[in-house]
Amino acid sequence: MDSAYSSITIKRIVKTWWPLAASWLLMGLEGPALSAIMARMANPEINLAAYGGVVYPIALVIESPVIMLLAASTALSKDWNSYQRLRQYMMISGAVLTVLHALLVFTPAYYWFAGKVIGVPEEIVDPARVGLMIMLPWTWAIGYRRFQQGMLIRSGYSNAVGIGTVIRLLADLMVLAIGYFTNVFPGIVVATCAQSTGVISEAVYSGLRVKPVLENGIKREDPGVGLSWGDFGKFYFPLALTSLLSLIWQPIGTSALSRLPLVIPSLAVWPVVSGLVFMVRSLGFAYNEVVVALLGIHGSSKQLRRFSLGLSLGVTVLHLIIAATSLSAIWFEKITALEPNLAELARVSFWLALPVSALSVVTSWYQGAIVYSEKTRAISESFALFLGTMVMLLGAGILWVDLPGIYIGITAFSLATVAQTIWLYVRSRTIMKQVSVRDGELTAFSPQAEVNL
Repeated sequence: MDSAYSSITIKRIVKTWWPLAASWLLMGLEGPALSAIMARMANPEINLAAYGGVVYPIALVIESPVIMLLAASTALSKDWNSYQRLRQYMMISGAVLTVLHALLVFTPAYYWFAGKVIGVPEEIVDPARVGLMIMLPWTWAIGYRRFQQGMLIRSGYSNAVGIGTVIRLLADLMVLAIGYFTNVFPGIVVATCAQSTGVISEAVYSGLRVKPVLENGIKREDPGVGLSWGDFGKFYFPLALTSLLSLIWQPIGTSALSRLPLVIPSLAVWPVVSGLVFMVRSLGFAYNEVVVALLGIHGSSKQLRRFSLGLSLGVTVLHLIIAATSLSAIWFEKITALEPNLAELARVSFWLALPVSALSVVTSWYQGAIVYSEKTRAISESFALFLGTMVMLLGAGILWVDLPGIYIGITAFSLATVAQTIWLYVRSRTIMKQVSVRDGELTAFSPQAEVNL
């Protein structure tokens, strides 16, 4: 990591953070845009439920082994040989996962998985299969663009990540507009075509944008000893496991909602509520890569901590303002065009998701510090706890609670996030103490050193 600076300013943190935050926020607009179009086309509940309950959760789980390539590339692309090793992993895993995706959706295995394992209602099984077929390029494109974006962030070009997201969103909107105004294809087809086109467009841009960065950067420097597969595996396996654990809850959640009251309405509302929550949380998501990139700079810990506290407060207040004012009604009834009964489910669910937004920055702060330390097992542990808590609460909801499934699902997600954050707090204490001692905030023998965060 860069140690050329003796201190760091809030201005530099903001300069690193805001393009990433803008990128996450723009990416967060994708879900609501897809939902808004599907809600305005024929059979909105079926298409929304098929997308939010089957297509998106399964696509996310399949891509989970490559989703952490952004953090890995940011942390490990120190020289040309290391970059090449990461690229090898990205290409191999992208190919393997694409084949796995094809085997699932183009064979009879899909009907067993969707109908028997997840247990989704019969009326959304076939529409969801078509959507998953269209999403076949998703995983490889995601892995490629996240890998290249990590290199861009490490090289100081985080603004290029935001530009890529704008390109992705514009491609989404173009396909959505064509699909909506021609009104030839079902909403699920329009939405998944838009999403696949957007991700491919962003991947192409990222590949083109990184070329001059490589030519003028690590290609001209000492190629380095590079990463061995063993060292890479030790670093990345916990992150990949983390991704799997952090995303597998989505099909588990779908399975639980399919066994709770108001199945189709709950599955239809799920992507709309999670889309708005994602947008609010996006400001915190971006902080993970900021911490990974900047915590190695001498004197950074105090300012990074100050920024995280202020940003966390801001995200929490933003969620409260939306939930407590007419903004939520405007969003769910006018913008995403939910029917009144679905909009009411969505408004209550958004309230229940407050802890998820409030803790987003804090979680990124702890997680980024752990990734910086390159001892990433703690992150896997936190997501294992998250998943265990989620499953336990969903199971309890199925057995003992007679409420709409969406309420049970969002509550379980919120409480599981609390448990995960507490574990990350505990496991990040060592690295937090070390950087505080390094930056002169504590001495190695300070009685506060064990608890300073």
